[in-house]
Amino acid sequence: MLNPQDLQRLVEIITEEVVSAQRRAVPSPAQCSCHAVLYDCCPDRLRGVIDAGASRIGLHASGGSAGTVAGMIDHTLLKPDATRKDIEKLCREAAEFHFATVCVNPTWVGLCAQLLRGSGVGVCTVVGFPLGATTADVKHYETRRAIFDGAAELDMVINVGALKSGDLEIVERDIAGVVQACREAGRVSKVIIETSLLTDDEKVTACTLSKAAGADFVKTSTGFASGGATAADIALMRRIVGDQMGVKASGGVRDYEGVKAMIAAGATRIGASAGVKIVQESKGQKTAAAASTGY
Repeated sequence: MLNPQDLQRLVEIITEEVVSAQRRAVPSPAQCSCHAVLYDCCPDRLRGVIDAGASRIGLHASGGSAGTVAGMIDHTLLKPDATRKDIEKLCREAAEFHFATVCVNPTWVGLCAQLLRGSGVGVCTVVGFPLGATTADVKHYETRRAIFDGAAELDMVINVGALKSGDLEIVERDIAGVVQACREAGRVSKVIIETSLLTDDEKVTACTLSKAAGADFVKTSTGFASGGATAADIALMRRIVGDQMGVKASGGVRDYEGVKAMIAAGATRIGASAGVKIVQESKGQKTAAAASTGY
């Protein structure tokens, strides 16, 4: 049960978001009328474009520029037993296929930043991963250290236990510490809410707190819990954060059909270990099965 102070805080945050949503209710010329989001991000429009085989889509995440399907993917390798050779291969693939980032554990950030310098591919890493059960000050330090090592994007896991206990002040502080460090350094922050462990009400609360903290993205999953991304969760998250934030689908997105389903639901970034396979499928090429990385 929430204590009176946390309940009041949540009511205030949700009230602010409802008022904001009402202000956006009448679509501007740049919005679609069906979803009241930016026209270029309209799920119905994108579904048709991708199904038609377009090689570029006008899809924007947190103000980013339009890009290819590969440009929406964080090419991911988070296995605990990943070797230097594995990471080097990941970076070569990312440079070749022009993925948005490589997403790796913090120990590999410095190497990836070195290997990808000048390639246009960013380095993404994880904070409080995969359980989210470290304290807020530790996550803040972990974020700053990863930025120092060369990380451009930081995917942090919320304190899931605190959220489920109704300790919203802890969750809010948890998110804010990472977002603050990212904002000060001009880096992108993504908040992993671990949807498979949450009720719909808890997903709404997690997204609302993430938006209130100023995060750039909300993200479905670590890929290490009981389930990954679903189109239903992406649609719910998109409704809560509106068009002002990115939504990242991760965990179990293993083929191009899955990517299309997530985009149609409102995703603007995909976390996947099967990035090469997905891009090849998008071009109608033969693919080799991707090895599972737990993501």
